Amino acid sequence: MNHAPPNASGPLSGYRVLELGSTVAGPFCGRLFADFGAEVIKVEPAEGDAVRMMGKSYEGQSLYAASILRNKSLVSLNLRSEEGREIVRRLVKECDVVIENFRPGALEKWGLGYDALSEINPSLIMVRISGFGQNGPYSERAGYGVIGEAVSGLRHVTGDPDRPPSRAAVSLTDCVTGLYAAFGAVMALLHQKKSGVGQLIDASLYESAFSFMEPHVPAYEKLGFIANRAGSKLPDSTPNNLYSSGDGSHIHITAMGNAVFQRLAEAMGQAHLATHPDYAEARARSLNSDALDKLISDWTQSLPLTELEQRLESAGVPATRIFTMEDIFHDAHFKARDMLLEVPHDTLGTVTVAGVVPKLSVTPGRVYSSGGAVGRDTTRVLSEIAGMSKDEIDRLGSQGIVFQSEDRHSKQAQTS
Repeated sequence: MNHAPPNASGPLSGYRVLELGSTVAGPFCGRLFADFGAEVIKVEPAEGDAVRMMGKSYEGQSLYAASILRNKSLVSLNLRSEEGREIVRRLVKECDVVIENFRPGALEKWGLGYDALSEINPSLIMVRISGFGQNGPYSERAGYGVIGEAVSGLRHVTGDPDRPPSRAAVSLTDCVTGLYAAFGAVMALLHQKKSGVGQLIDASLYESAFSFMEPHVPAYEKLGFIANRAGSKLPDSTPNNLYSSGDGSHIHITAMGNAVFQRLAEAMGQAHLATHPDYAEARARSLNSDALDKLISDWTQSLPLTELEQRLESAGVPATRIFTMEDIFHDAHFKARDMLLEVPHDTLGTVTVAGVVPKLSVTPGRVYSSGGAVGRDTTRVLSEIAGMSKDEIDRLGSQGIVFQSEDRHSKQAQTS
């Protein structure tokens, strides 16, 4: 299978990105570039990126890596060796963007910090993702996404009020930070196009999570109000909660606007609620949220889930059951929107991955291949982009400085 990037038509086609990041935030940022046409060169050690150890595997293949490393050229280098770092410098000359999420100061010790790399390529844009940013008293702390959530206050407001703080069962803040980082890099590319000047993007996990605490910042400054966990409801937005159905399922209903609440009241057969002084206006509904939730819950528990969904949809009230992944795979809307893509995989034949977001009408993103073996594209990338000869690549391979996927097959054949 030819893994050279095709002549992409996405809005980022023509740009080349060197991804030195690991685990989730850096690779997610790189994946966004790759989805929209950039040529992304993913660098990882011989043992593979840590993300390959996360999530489920099938026939020895990481399914998470199949998605987050999609559309990328996979190169394996030993960055702890000077010759491995020199290859990075050669690649940087040919790249527009570098993505990294090492602890602040780590790349400087290797001579690969922004100052050093921008001397090689003055128009370079460097995306630096870290737990706490590149400066400040916490900058040298180790940090993962969930640590950033805890420091940001976001973890404090997640879960039920009578239980310890909870979390989403995904690397939420890593992905949010990767998204902010990609957004920053694209803004920098726009500036670079006008000025020819590169710049540094400093994206931290805790700040990315903290940005979601937006409504609670002025509320504390002016009122001293400290937000707490609220379970499935959204405080000061009523009704906006999860309710039980008559057949033991659940439905989430969001009807905080006056017009929508009127439609909900009519669907419930209780149109008078829309003019009741306790519920007629949004502020009043929030002040009386417990009583209103009880009225709505009594109604939802009198009907099965499918009938609730039908009535509320007909009434124009935003509501839904809580989808599982099984529901998603059988859902016509996900299919119609190309949100489940079956793409080629080196050894599994095909694998289904999440689709591209957002949808662009003229220059849409696309997925043409999944992630594959460590070092799959080492030889091609070092030859075509770094300008290295096959003999040089083979020598570095024998010294453990570069790793080619064919080396693994060779070693397996020798030991079998």
